[in-house]
Amino acid sequence: MIFTQYYLDCLSQASYLVGDESTGRAVVVDPRRDIAEYLDDANDKGLKIVGVINTHFHADFLSGHLELAKETGAWIGYGRAANPEFEFRPLADGDAIDLGGVRLEIMETPGHTPESISVLVFEKADDEVPYGVLTGDALFIGDVGRPDLLASVGTTAEELGKQLYHSVQTKLMGLKDEVRVFPAHGAGSACGKNLSTEKQSTIGEQRRFNYACQPMTEEQFLEVVTEGQPTAPGYFLFNATLNKQERELRDVDATVPALSDEEVADALGAGAVVHDARAGDEYAAGYLRGSVSVPADGRMAETAGMVFTPEQRIVIMAPRGGEQEVATRLARIGYDNVIGYIPEPEDYLVRHQDQVEPASRLRLDQLERVQEDVQLIDIRNPGEVAEGMIDGARHIPLPQLPARASELESDKPVVLYCAGGWRSAVGASFLRSRGFSDVSDLLGGYNAWSAEHAPAH
Repeated sequence: MIFTQYYLDCLSQASYLVGDESTGRAVVVDPRRDIAEYLDDANDKGLKIVGVINTHFHADFLSGHLELAKETGAWIGYGRAANPEFEFRPLADGDAIDLGGVRLEIMETPGHTPESISVLVFEKADDEVPYGVLTGDALFIGDVGRPDLLASVGTTAEELGKQLYHSVQTKLMGLKDEVRVFPAHGAGSACGKNLSTEKQSTIGEQRRFNYACQPMTEEQFLEVVTEGQPTAPGYFLFNATLNKQERELRDVDATVPALSDEEVADALGAGAVVHDARAGDEYAAGYLRGSVSVPADGRMAETAGMVFTPEQRIVIMAPRGGEQEVATRLARIGYDNVIGYIPEPEDYLVRHQDQVEPASRLRLDQLERVQEDVQLIDIRNPGEVAEGMIDGARHIPLPQLPARASELESDKPVVLYCAGGWRSAVGASFLRSRGFSDVSDLLGGYNAWSAEHAPAH
């Protein structure tokens, strides 16, 4: 058996290639949209991709099922409750997919979404205990998939939560302890609240250490799973909807062009926005007015989906040599309106000094001197805020900031903070792009404040 996990740190997203060496047949599970790595690996290993399985309609990224089907002729499989616009293979509980010696078996595990499935992987066709289970967003390492996302319009969180309880507590926990667990996401994903940084586990480990896998009633499960979930980025509904549709395909070798100063000026004049993907300190040292900073050194794609809309035309300002990677990461969430990139960003900023400003960033002692005179905004997630807030702060999670910016006074100083400073710098840049005249972010964030104000022992 050939079994490969592919992991994207930017989206905390895992996909899988499962192949049979004797027959050369393979299936890809939960693929991302840029599919070259799957194709290259299959070619190198002498495999033909005959099928593509999505464990559910993903909300946090655009799946590459259509691209893979076009390139390989593979069938597309979803749980039988799915109803996409394109032709698909309905997969029901107990269905077997024979790759030769390697066998896959479908387990219906609804709850994160109605059509969610897990995929049991048997290394040999007659094995009684599976090698592992690809759990999609039903079971994570340390957590389970949240039942409250908007990906399942028409089904309530309570209905999905009850389905998830049965899927996790009965079906997945009914597997043997030694079965390996391979989820679709890891730490940082907004698809759950307590995901581990580990990339794989076992059913036995999850039975012992996962809070949602402990024996409990349905009511207790619903309460503990729904409490403190992170605020979902605005692009989630867009992606979940697009993943059900026939849509424009991304070329395997897609690139975006370098733009001249005149082309940049024309694009900005027509309403485009600059995505500054440089490091945060570079942005702070001098940024182009109207640009929004989402550095490529963090959770760029998901965060970009919080502060940009899919319809916006985007010009990329990225570290030299990183322009195509930034465009690819935006395309992974369906943001295809990238016009091109600014080559040699520092030279461009020098040529346009009249449009460049430094960004204000405050140390904790500076904040404490002006705290009563500013609008202090905590942009962390609900679970983080439950641990405490800086005195006088208001809570507006970063994903809600675009819709709630009108609640703030644009001519009064604003200071944003998060846990460590990365997200608040993004939020501050967004408000500046919206015309707020005096915006700062707190260096070190809540972590710096809590360390300073921790009770003495």
